[in-house]
Amino acid sequence: MPMYKSPLRDINFVLSDLLEFESLYAQYPQSKEKMTREIVGPYLEVASEFCEKELHPLNQIGDQQGCKLQDGVVTTPDGFKEAYKKYIELGFPSLTGKEAFGGQEFPGLLWIAISEILTSTNWAWGMYSGLSHGAMYTIENHGTDEQKTKFLTPLVSGVWTGTMCLTESHAGSDLGQIRTKAVPNSDGSYAITGEKIFISAGEHDLSENIIHIVLARLPNAPSGTKGISLFIVPKFNL
Repeated sequence: MPMYKSPLRDINFVLSDLLEFESLYAQYPQSKEKMTREIVGPYLEVASEFCEKELHPLNQIGDQQGCKLQDGVVTTPDGFKEAYKKYIELGFPSLTGKEAFGGQEFPGLLWIAISEILTSTNWAWGMYSGLSHGAMYTIENHGTDEQKTKFLTPLVSGVWTGTMCLTESHAGSDLGQIRTKAVPNSDGSYAITGEKIFISAGEHDLSENIIHIVLARLPNAPSGTKGISLFIVPKFNL
């Protein structure tokens, strides 16, 4: 089996010598005590060990087994679920999340560095965890207080995962052509109808719930991208 060794020397050179991250984040009260070599270094080492020992061996297993669909249930390859559980235990899902929702509130720079190791080790597995950050960021910046309270804590903890549902078969990358509709209900929710394709990590057995951020059109919405809205569509509406 091919070996993988995380390029920690290169990553530390970029962070410390090129970007001078300690001086950079010393300007910001919320991150100056977190973004130090004494803290960032061990995070990168733990991520490196996890990726080299846990994720890299799963590449071959993932290629050989693939995901399975049986009776409407998607099962990931052997070891994927266990690796995700350890990923949660190491605290990586909560790395950039707000402290108010159980996150560690590190700047995105640290996650970018860890993500580089993770996706280089096992891109397929990394897709399951990677899209959750986009869902969290979307809800955190654009959701209502009620939505933040309901969805962010389980997403930040990693107990739930997230996706983004953009592409439709007739439109490809031209999002202005999407046909998915969102019709208001009397209780304030929306009835979403339509079809989406290429939903990375759209269905799996790693988390208790999957939160989809769905692009759709309201009635009488203008054509093109200006008429697109975002909707939170959970797998299980708990």
